[in-house]
Amino acid sequence: MTRHLLRDDDLTKAEQDEIIDLAIALKKDRWKLKPLEGPQTVAVIFDKSSTRTRVSFAVGIADLGGVPLIISTANSQLGGKETPADTARVLERQVAAIVWRTYAQKGLEEMAAGTSVPVVNALSDDFHPCQLLADLLTIREHKGDLAGLTLAFFGDGRSNMAHSYMLACVTAGMHVRVASPEDYAPRDDVVADADRRAAETGGSVELYTDANEAAAGADIIVTDTWVSMGKEEEKLARLRDLGAYKVTRELMALAKPEAIFIHCLPADRGYEVEADVIDGPQSVVWDEAENRLHAQKALLVWLLRQS
Repeated sequence: MTRHLLRDDDLTKAEQDEIIDLAIALKKDRWKLKPLEGPQTVAVIFDKSSTRTRVSFAVGIADLGGVPLIISTANSQLGGKETPADTARVLERQVAAIVWRTYAQKGLEEMAAGTSVPVVNALSDDFHPCQLLADLLTIREHKGDLAGLTLAFFGDGRSNMAHSYMLACVTAGMHVRVASPEDYAPRDDVVADADRRAAETGGSVELYTDANEAAAGADIIVTDTWVSMGKEEEKLARLRDLGAYKVTRELMALAKPEAIFIHCLPADRGYEVEADVIDGPQSVVWDEAENRLHAQKALLVWLLRQS
């Protein structure tokens, strides 16, 4: 059976652990595995602009012995004359896997349903599972065992990052707090899915409107840009609505003294996070950015083995 990663809870806790263990091994010995030797090609498709995703997948595929085929949907038939399912049927005869950074989650699901090669969600409007594998790798490097740790997210609780933090972190047995205005609360269905997974792993999800309460005693403090791609016209409203959820030195002081700060980048210093925090001693964002490479390589190796 072909395995895909379309959302964070596509992986069980044991599978998530296996991928993170493999990422640690590949970080220690970067060229240890060459499952794409041949070389085989991986299609990496972008509907949205990208820095970290594009670089980490291109470098990672090359590290694994393969060739990254970077495709812009602006210069292809995907999304225009051709459906995701038809594109998948064309690609599967020529590539070993498909990576897609897109808008609608539905398109990824259609592509995965129509192909025999692994499909990876490199970001959608609903989830960002590749980022979470990198984040969990980073947290494990700095904090040890993931189970029992408390992560507090601040800002837009309805964002793809908030949704992925809930699903991926409870899968790891962590306790997740999401602090946001009521109008920006996570989707009910994603909360319900996270609660179901948490019941299996011992994790938990709690929703807060008070940022200070959410930060108290946390092990990890995290935020994301308030103005994601496609939300630019909402910038003024978002800055007004989310202002009380900025990660400041004062907010960090409410967390545990040894707490770390993570942010998937790009960051808007002065908006969702103060420069003193993201550039300060508790920030591990550069480790996190590097770990996209190692986590995604491990994911590709794992998916190819499973499929």
